[in-house]
Amino acid sequence: MAQTIAVLSQKGGTGKTTLVRSLIDVLSRVGIDALAIDVDPQGNLSDYFDVDPEAEPTLSDVLAGRARAVDAIHRGVIPSNLTLAEAELMLAGKVGREMTLRNALREAKRRYDFVFLDCPPTLGLLTVNALVAADHALLSTQAEYFSLQGVEQALQVTDLAREHLSPELNVLGIVLNMADMRSSHARRTLEALEAYFGEQVCRTVIARSVAYAESTERGVPILDHRPSRGLDYVDLAIELLERLEMDEPRRRVEKLRRGLLDEISAEGEIEAEEEEIREAIQAPAAPVEASPAGPSPGEPSAEEPLKQEPAEPTIKPWRPLSEDPDGRAA
Repeated sequence: MAQTIAVLSQKGGTGKTTLVRSLIDVLSRVGIDALAIDVDPQGNLSDYFDVDPEAEPTLSDVLAGRARAVDAIHRGVIPSNLTLAEAELMLAGKVGREMTLRNALREAKRRYDFVFLDCPPTLGLLTVNALVAADHALLSTQAEYFSLQGVEQALQVTDLAREHLSPELNVLGIVLNMADMRSSHARRTLEALEAYFGEQVCRTVIARSVAYAESTERGVPILDHRPSRGLDYVDLAIELLERLEMDEPRRRVEKLRRGLLDEISAEGEIEAEEEEIREAIQAPAAPVEASPAGPSPGEPSAEEPLKQEPAEPTIKPWRPLSEDPDGRAA
């Protein structure tokens, strides 16, 4: 029976769809069968898999009972389009509506090792269906203040789904995605995540890179487009398999990583970005030497006071939604 993972985010643009596509690609490279399910009416994951927009049947047909899930698989994904929004409205009036997707996926889950559900950037009925159908929830968030609140809201919905509908559901991890760790704001956001959510936060951070957008546009996995930028997803796959206590698949992915490093090194594609980030974080500011020839044009003279630079803005202290304005637990 497949390990089923619902990947969700309270807001769009967090790199969630690229995360799903890249994890599936990593697992498939080591012989692990993984199925993707596009639960977002926008259909971005379907497009990433280069599925024909007119392909039928789709997830909306599965939810409406017009097709079996195993018959709706195209190029490794059960696709969706805007008709899925209509299917969600149909589900609203159905008895046992939260269990519809779970029941529909029983046969498909027996045929795969992993099933990934790419949820819409809302916490509505489609997301609830995905959570109930899943064994694990994986949260994607950005290095932004309001994303912290989004994580808490997503965790609250996950708790409700576990309490009332799916007792086996657990949180596999929280991934900081599309983060520029050269930014002090991103580093402080990661610290805030770790302070409030502890070990639920994954060690692996997905770095921001234009290469991800390019691979999406071309409909090819990041490991084919820019192998050096895909290592973050390989590291995340290793960490998730470690959390799932799947040692043999984890060792296969670790072997893949070593091979990719050799390939990247041989092709001269290794970039110095990580080293530059460490140097930027650790290096002290260089001292400013006075010019022996006097101040240059535009420089203040000794008699002129230096202008004070504005202090670097600090991230607004984040207050969990479960606390009142005075900081007391609600």
